[in-house]
Amino acid sequence: MALVAVGVSGGISAYKAVEVVRLLQKAGHEVAVVMTRAATRFVGPLTFEAITRRRVITSQWTPGANADIEHIALATDAALFLVAPATANTIARLAHGLAGDFLTSLALATRAPVLVAPAMNTHMYDHPATQANLDLLRSRGVHFVEPGEGYLACGWVGKGRLAEPEAIAAAALRLLSPVRDLAGRRVVVTAGPTFEDLDPVRYLGNRSSGRMGLSVAADAAARGADVTVVLGPTSLEPAAGLRVVRVRSAREMHTAVVGLRDGADAIVMAAAVADYTPAGGAAGGKVKKQDGPLTVTLERTVDILADLGRWRAGRAAPVLVGFAAETSDVLAYAARKREAKQVDLIVANDVSQPGAGFEVDTNIASFVTAAGVQSFPLEAKTALAARIVDFIAGRLSAGAPRTPAQGDQA
Repeated sequence: MALVAVGVSGGISAYKAVEVVRLLQKAGHEVAVVMTRAATRFVGPLTFEAITRRRVITSQWTPGANADIEHIALATDAALFLVAPATANTIARLAHGLAGDFLTSLALATRAPVLVAPAMNTHMYDHPATQANLDLLRSRGVHFVEPGEGYLACGWVGKGRLAEPEAIAAAALRLLSPVRDLAGRRVVVTAGPTFEDLDPVRYLGNRSSGRMGLSVAADAAARGADVTVVLGPTSLEPAAGLRVVRVRSAREMHTAVVGLRDGADAIVMAAAVADYTPAGGAAGGKVKKQDGPLTVTLERTVDILADLGRWRAGRAAPVLVGFAAETSDVLAYAARKREAKQVDLIVANDVSQPGAGFEVDTNIASFVTAAGVQSFPLEAKTALAARIVDFIAGRLSAGAPRTPAQGDQA
């Protein structure tokens, strides 16, 4: 079995790392533990040494530790580097490539997959600096186990609690033995908003961040798919290894999707595409402010999902997935949308609920298919993305043939 390097940083939830280590050992893996100085204030290194039967590394200045350049040796041997818990400080240092201790030096030296389980005060987690650091790490291919919500050790209630050891261990085991059920498949994912220009200065847009679509794309790629993301304007960076086609308007997104659809085994329309755009296109110059109201005539954009449904015309492939973000009568609308647009799955959510919808990293969704409705509780968008990819993989394995790409031999 594999060697897992477990980094423990200094948070109150460091005690949970003991159970994470035990669960990895029960699965047959060896574990080497690295602790920051702050972590040793919460859990004694002797605890980890007793259960791993290995010396716990707490400093790169320990006499003899550099005889074989220990952080390089462990970086070479480890099949996975797991950081649990990862404090806001540790996440910042990982994001910016700082190497002031053994844990962060190991992070720079390893070429193994990196899995991070954040844990901190909810305001620290929500702070723009922390969110930017998380996004930066995601863009480099770092994997995350999202923190839970609830009563925190500081007495506050919110998101930031370390995920349960079982969830962390399960995520680690998936990376150690990755599912490759989409190997050889081509998946197209749209993500983010579209911007419909009014003039060279102003546009009509929406609050979509692209996080949901990018999570789907990353999960599909991790499972072996060749993934292309058609990405609207967003500040988020796609995960490493994805093909990206950047677009701005609904028209540009439609053109890009049409160009990719013939080679796709699945298409996930996660983008929040504008329904309307200024008639006649954007004004050539800035529309000047004037007294009284301004009237702008809008016209419908192309319904990309409906266009895909008509084009597929009842064939089994590609698998088509759409989204319905609503504020009322969500399931009824989603059922009508699925049938009218001839798609396999509508992921429906009520964006008026706390923790769901735009500009957050959680969602509350229901799957609406021909077989009925399956609803899920509040969960990380990464977890919902995995459910969507599970659905796609199940449909493909149930009989949807591999769709030849343009230029493939028949």
